[in-house]
Parts: sequence; C-alpha cells; structure tokens
Amino acid sequence: MPRFSHPQFTRRHAIQAGAVGLLGLGLSELNTLRAASKHSAKSVIYVFLSGGLAQHESFDPKPDAPDAIRGEFGTTATKTPGLRITEHLPKLAACSDKWCVVRSLTHPSNDHSLSHHIMLTGRSDKPVGFDPSAPKSSDHPSLASIASAVTKSRNNLPPAIVLPDRIVHNSGRVIPGQFAGVMGRARDPWFLEASAFEPKAYGAYPQYEFDHQQRVYSANRRAFTIPDLNLPQGVDGDRFGGRLDILKHLDAQRKTLDGNANAGAFDRSRADAVSLLTDARVRAAFDLNKASPRDLDRYGNNAFGWSLLMSARLVEAGVNLVQVNLGNNETWDTHGNAFPHLKDKLLPPTDKALRALLDDLEQRGLLDSTLIVMAGEFGRTPRISTLTQHYKGPGRDHWGSVQSVFLAGGGVKGGRVVGSSDKNGGYPATDPQSPENFAATIYSALGLPKTAAWTDAESRPHHLYHADQMPVG
Repeated sequence: MPRFSHPQFTRRHAIQAGAVGLLGLGLSELNTLRAASKHSAKSVIYVFLSGGLAQHESFDPKPDAPDAIRGEFGTTATKTPGLRITEHLPKLAACSDKWCVVRSLTHPSNDHSLSHHIMLTGRSDKPVGFDPSAPKSSDHPSLASIASAVTKSRNNLPPAIVLPDRIVHNSGRVIPGQFAGVMGRARDPWFLEASAFEPKAYGAYPQYEFDHQQRVYSANRRAFTIPDLNLPQGVDGDRFGGRLDILKHLDAQRKTLDGNANAGAFDRSRADAVSLLTDARVRAAFDLNKASPRDLDRYGNNAFGWSLLMSARLVEAGVNLVQVNLGNNETWDTHGNAFPHLKDKLLPPTDKALRALLDDLEQRGLLDSTLIVMAGEFGRTPRISTLTQHYKGPGRDHWGSVQSVFLAGGGVKGGRVVGSSDKNGGYPATDPQSPENFAATIYSALGLPKTAAWTDAESRPHHLYHADQMPVG
C-alpha cells in the first residue's frame, strides 16, 4: 500500500539529524520547511468555533417550531431560492451561491473536551487513555498535525498553522485534540500565538468585551499582537541561542565526516529552519500592521477579522492548512444570555469577516483551490433552557447529535443544503454525516489520495481516510 515513510540515513545524516534535534526540530519537520514543491497548490482554512455554534441561531433555523425550540431570532432569505438562515448573518445570506451548508453532521459526545478531540481530529471514537483534562500521547492526531505530516511545504513555510492561539480552558488546562498525539510531539502543528493570550486567564476575545461566563479579564489582554512562530515547546530564546552555539561544534564533526559539497545542502536546510523562527523578513509576512486600512475595515478591526485576514495571507503565501480558532475555549458556549451574545458579539464579526474572506480569495483567484470549512465541537440543544443561578437570560446546552457545517470554495458547489435535521433541529433526518466524512472532505481538498497514510511515533502506518467525503461537490 502506498504510504508516506521516513528515508534511511547514513552516519553523516545521523550527525545532521542530531544537529537538527538541538534546534528542537525533528528531521521530518526540517524537510517540510524546504522550498516549494511542484505539486498543485490546494489549501484548507478550518474555522473552528469552540463552544459549539447553535444550529437554530445560524444555518438551520426552525421558524415553525414551538417557542421553546424556535428561539428569539427571525430568519432572512438568502440568494438561494428557498434557503433561509438567521437574520444575523446578512452578508453571508447575500452570497449563498458561494457556499453550502451540511445540516446533519452528528457524533455521540456532549462533552466539551471529547467533542473538541472528535472535531479537531475527525475521529468519533475515544482513544484509549483519553484524558479530558490534558493532551495525551495516545490521542488521535489533529487534522492540522496530519496535514503537517503528509503534505509538502511550500515557500519555506510550515504545511499547517493554527492561529491565533491554542485552545486553553480558564483553569489553564490545554484542551486535547489539537496536537499530534500518537504521531509524536515533533509532529505538533505550528501555532501562531497572536492574541496576547494568558494561559491562566479565561480565553474569550477581549476585543468584544465578551465572556460567556461573565468573568473579568485584565486590560493588558486587549491587544492582538503581531504573531510569532513559536519555538518548540520547552525551548526559550536563550536556550535556542545556546543550541545554535552548540551547532558550531557539531559543524566540526560534520565537516570531518563529510567535507564535500553535499554538506552545503544541509547548511541551507538548517538556515531555512532558523530563518523561519528568527528572520525578521519571514516574520514580516505575518505583520498585520502592514495591512491596508481598507482590508482591516472589510474584515473587521477585531480579533475575528484579523484572524481570517491572516488566514488568507497564509494560504496565499503557501500554507496548506490554516486552522483559525474564532474565539478561545468555549467562546460559543451559549448556555445563557445566548441571544444578546450571539446578536451583538459573535455573529456580526463572523458574518463580516467570513464574507470578506470569501470575496478576498475569489478576487485573488484562490477560492477554487481553497476549501473553507466552519464548525464547532458540537451543536446546541433543540430546547431552550434557563440557568437562572448563572445567567439572566436563556440559552442552549451541549448537543453532539446534530450540528450545521459551513463549506465554501475548494470544489464545493454553492447554494446547496446537504442533509437535514428533524423538525426540532435535534437529530439528523436525512443524509447523516460523521466527523470521519468531515475529515475526508478536508483530506480530499488537500489533494490527498485515498491510499495515503500517516505514520505514528513508532513508524507504523495508519490509513488517512475512514469514510467518504461529504457530498458537497
């Protein structure tokens, strides 16, 4: 079976690999930082809504349902005859010919941590040893980690990037499912830490003064900073500099083993890796301070807009998969005060930024080759609930049984609805889709064949596809 595998190395290569390890990078990661490959550019932008987008208040409203199910929002007609969505997504409604919605994605979990793992890895089963409070080496690899491992880098950029920060609970625990798991920590995706996130503070975006649990955050978290490519975990700036010094000594050993011109290729590769982490010219490509006022206004001068604007830049620059976390841990977890929070704080910036992203990619000729998907870890309960001990207003609870998924570009046929939920929006009624179908759609958009595989930390091969892609083309 064709699969992606690691090459065999001579003693000289082993010394080189040791030098790379001192940088905190595996040799496979260094290879992915090389210059552009010759394959046709195909990209994915995965917009992730931690907390779970309410299907009733977005792409699957139920205007004829009883009050306790329907909710407070009205609906609006889209450009597609017969397709109505929430009244608070008018910009997306006006361009529905560019996107489609799957109204029947389903999985078995109502738990935040496990559902994050499910939707960030595209695997419905709970891995052995799963810990909802921490990532484990036995977790399934994230979609971003797999894309990093099995797609080729272009233009000296990582194949996959996650921005603007990791998903971290207000207690400081890091949510599982974001990392490489059984592939080994060296395969963790690159994170652009851009939102001035403090690990021990709650992770909602302060630009909207919005925190679904009404906590107070410090004023110094109001900035969306110029993103920086993180050094590998456990390697701070001083240690990184020290490792570069050690490399000078390894150079002598390497030159003793091999003084011919082949050594120059490794020097160039090492320079590429160091450049990505330290070179101001590389980092300048991610500097939104250089974005035009027009672009900032079109996307929205806020963290949601900046994040999606950056995703467009990264795709254009050559990154294969960009995961954009629109809000940190549970920002969309609307148990209470759901309707004012969605109406005033969450849906408007998403509507504006996502429409700008569609228009931008289309104008640059990138929409046909770039799949945009948007989903949360689950949907919300069909019945509205009121938790008076915590919230003044009503909301909806966790619901893995059905959610709506937004898709555009990358071969998606716009103006379509795939699948349906029942009359109350609680369960799939037709054409149910799984997280495995969801993942297969992403892999297909990246141009990966059904014979593709990834290898774990023990070099054992694993099938990439576990289902057919969703019927959205």
